[in-house]
Amino acid sequence: MNEQLELMAADGHRFGAYAARPATAARAGIVVLQEIFGVNAHIRSICDRLAALGYLAVAPALYDRAERDAQLAYGAEGVARGRAIRQQVNDDVAMRDVAATVDAIGAELGPQGKIGVIGFCWGGTLAWLAAARLARVDAAVAFYGTGIAGYLAEAPRKPVLLHFGRQDTNIPQADVAKLRAAFPAVPVHEYDAGHGFNCDDRAAYEPASAKAAWDRTTAFFAEQLTRA
Repeated sequence: MNEQLELMAADGHRFGAYAARPATAARAGIVVLQEIFGVNAHIRSICDRLAALGYLAVAPALYDRAERDAQLAYGAEGVARGRAIRQQVNDDVAMRDVAATVDAIGAELGPQGKIGVIGFCWGGTLAWLAAARLARVDAAVAFYGTGIAGYLAEAPRKPVLLHFGRQDTNIPQADVAKLRAAFPAVPVHEYDAGHGFNCDDRAAYEPASAKAAWDRTTAFFAEQLTRA
């Protein structure tokens, strides 16, 4: 079952969110963080896939602070528009909405419920920050987080799993190397793929890499979010 929610951040900002619920009681909750294209069909499908595995999955509309309900087309025009919106919603501001989403899931699951975060591109960077800044987050996964190397001073407090494409022109291999050196205990997986390889709606989609990364992700969440 899926539904549209309205959530409120600590600063009073109200924003939309897509929620996908499992058929039975949720085993845990997962916040799903968007790419620069908004909470589009792909991000909603990630929520749906997680719900099918038993998780309550919620994707906050992080662009609502600048443009409500933005869902951008793939391609150069969508990228340009997404970057323009991103300039109006910086990471610290977006994290207010991530925190509110974590809190909303926590209120529904109760104090013992575990919460994970998964993010893609920009959302991958925010997933890293969620693991570093939000005490209620129990685990995080980042797919090709473009800005993680800029936050190496912020260490994750809970387990994190990272995925990168070796042919990703948006993330220099030097940045991945810095990340590995700074956090040798953090699992970093690299794939023979480019940026956006997990999205089957994009030309960059690489099926073998997407499957391997997804399998690792679901195994990671199963271990981190459902153990006693």
